[in-house]
Amino acid sequence: MAVANSPFPMLPGGNGYAQGFIQSLRQNGLMELLRAETSTLQINVGKLCNQACHHCHVDAGPKRTEVMPAKIAGRVMELLATSPSITTVDITGGAPELNPNFRWLVEESRRLGRHVIDRCNLTVLLEEGQEELAEFLAARRVEIIASLPCYTAENVDKQRGKGVFEKSMDSLRKLNRLGYGMLGSELQLNLVYNPVGASLPPPQATLEADYKQHLREEHGIEFHHLLTITNMPIHRFEEDLQRQGKNDSYMELLKKNFNPATLHGLMCRSLVSIGYDGKLYDCDFNQMLDMELEQPGSAATVWDVETFTGWAGRRILTAGHCFGCTAGAGSSCTGALA
Repeated sequence: MAVANSPFPMLPGGNGYAQGFIQSLRQNGLMELLRAETSTLQINVGKLCNQACHHCHVDAGPKRTEVMPAKIAGRVMELLATSPSITTVDITGGAPELNPNFRWLVEESRRLGRHVIDRCNLTVLLEEGQEELAEFLAARRVEIIASLPCYTAENVDKQRGKGVFEKSMDSLRKLNRLGYGMLGSELQLNLVYNPVGASLPPPQATLEADYKQHLREEHGIEFHHLLTITNMPIHRFEEDLQRQGKNDSYMELLKKNFNPATLHGLMCRSLVSIGYDGKLYDCDFNQMLDMELEQPGSAATVWDVETFTGWAGRRILTAGHCFGCTAGAGSSCTGALA
């Protein structure tokens, strides 16, 4: 990874751990993180969701009104067409499927030849008006990355709400019937685990084996891979840590387990995150902290750029929450890094 020479200022987020992260970078020969070429476009289409999970860094829920309008969605697709280095479009939320422009974004991204990921909470597949959503996704070969924080009902319902586990099982069975997650199938179905409390995820491969055994034997469900993601000390999860008096101890846990082997694969190096309002960010976590991607001399929106290509070498804004992505085996939207 390239090393820059300019000093790095203190930034918000992480309750005073921002400078600590910079020091950790410098101890490993980096003055700051720099972007590589952009290969993933992550579109956060809003905060509207049919669930309100305790760990949600987006602070999403049924009462949120922030939704990406058609005009911004259209501009995003215009920019995608001018960005040949981008191979993957990653659509997230909230529950992204509740955005009225979701299906158009999928269709347009596929028309432009990009691989599409839908970050699905599973229960949205059972919502009124979404009865044919699973079939829509299957017909367009959309990869589904589905949240399932545990393979037991007690832990899932504790984090996501009463009855969510059984609804999730129903949705997974429906996806399996369409071919998602089955051996040899092109319809990719990957699950996401995040800890119920203030701890790091266990080894990804070991936990994947446990998930597969339990879900197959107890529910007849198949999936391809498990992605482990660290809970980020942002918004709802940070507020919960503060209520329990665990915020400082959790931040120390993340800092103590800083792993330099994760730095090369950090998602912020090859991803651009777009907010529902068209603002640009280095990653979804920075988006939730309003740490906007830097243009020379100003922040950027989709109206200020003509492409997402050619950004290699630009600096990435970091703060204390970045310890969450670099702790232990590392954490990204595609799971463990090391």
